[in-house]
Amino acid sequence: MAQGRGSAAQGFALGFLVLCLLLGADTAGAATYNVDWSFAAGSWPSRKTFRAGDVLVFSYNPIVHNVVAVDAGGYNSCRGSGATHTYTSGSDRVTLVPGTNYFICSLSGHCGLGMKMAVTAN
Repeated sequence: MAQGRGSAAQGFALGFLVLCLLLGADTAGAATYNVDWSFAAGSWPSRKTFRAGDVLVFSYNPIVHNVVAVDAGGYNSCRGSGATHTYTSGSDRVTLVPGTNYFICSLSGHCGLGMKMAVTAN
């Protein structure tokens, strides 16, 4: 009987190891994209494929810009409504969640001038 328990424990350990490897492989596959956060940012995501867990690095001058993660309403109206986070460092790392991720610059009407971006992650 002792041999049977040992086999079960080894099977559990092996299964746990495989699960850890699979989870690690998904995280390891995340890509990092450098975003030139400017007035032409809206076209930046075109022809790119994003996955949940990918990281966007927004680079900009924090004296004159910011990055605000908003919902669809905030994106369409260029208002910070539905804002989930405001970034102000000038080199912000944002991890994409599944679905469409919306970003605007909320300063001085910049969003209305095209400083906004929608990124869909599968």
